Amino acid sequence: MEKYPTINGSRWMLLLIALACACSKTDPSAPPKGFLNESTLKLAYATGALKLIETEPAIPETLLAFKDITYKETIEKNLKVDIYHHRDIQQPTPLLVFIHGGSWKKGDKDDYRRYLVDYAEKGYVTATISYRFSQEAPFPAALDDVTCAIKWLKQHASEYHIDPQKIAVIGGSAGGHLGMMLAYHASDSTYSQPVGCETGVDSKIQALVNLYGPTDLTTPYSVAHPSVIALIGSEYSDTTKTKFEAASPLFFISPDDPPTLIFHGTIDDLVPVSQSDTLQMALTRANVPVYYHRLEGWPHTMDLSLKVNNYCQVQMDAFFAKYLK
Repeated sequence: MEKYPTINGSRWMLLLIALACACSKTDPSAPPKGFLNESTLKLAYATGALKLIETEPAIPETLLAFKDITYKETIEKNLKVDIYHHRDIQQPTPLLVFIHGGSWKKGDKDDYRRYLVDYAEKGYVTATISYRFSQEAPFPAALDDVTCAIKWLKQHASEYHIDPQKIAVIGGSAGGHLGMMLAYHASDSTYSQPVGCETGVDSKIQALVNLYGPTDLTTPYSVAHPSVIALIGSEYSDTTKTKFEAASPLFFISPDDPPTLIFHGTIDDLVPVSQSDTLQMALTRANVPVYYHRLEGWPHTMDLSLKVNNYCQVQMDAFFAKYLK
């Protein structure tokens, strides 16, 4: 998750607009009022009017944290998982697995600690995973890794009080893309299950939350983006077109896919909101339950905002209560 950049100076009118947008009190269950554009948002951040979440909260004494457990060894690096849950959990409990973003080339599994702690305190088992970056191994390496992580968590479910039949994946940006690939590929015979994974368990999940993740890597914008090219390991052409399609969740949607909750901001300048518009339409056509929150005036990584994060959690609470409990 990335910090909003600072800016120097602006007109008083923009300042007043930013302050009005950032400081208005709203119901956490109502969509938070956004900004006119990136300039007013950056100004609000620079002046302190845009309140951000605490990204590295302390781990409460009520929780147990299991850090840096190796779930898979690769030539490039050992892949790790962190797990959190209440000290007093005794029975199998729904699991929430978080996949961090970073354009497939950076980021850390601890980036989503805010969610990990909050949802562990709400009574879930939470986990966060690392995966190989595009400069370490091209696609489908990262998908293979998250698939292996789900299999590992299912195989070790009894050790961490996990209910292996009640798992949701939550991913942001590149993590949202990988979560979608995992969710929509689990029942797809075109995906060869990776070697080096736990055997005797599948990688199916029961619910998916996609935070502003790209779903179609074959659009003109996507095929020209350096991060997408690095992920695929080659530039787009007639001979490599199938590689870009194979890395696009949109092409694997089917009626047996898990219910999907989507969040995307309309002024996202990294992953266009049209990506989630297309995703929502495709899921609807396939009769997959889909809940789309298209937030006006919010950018990429918008859940760094305290108001947006609170809103996302309210919607996620209801979603998990319906599909996991």
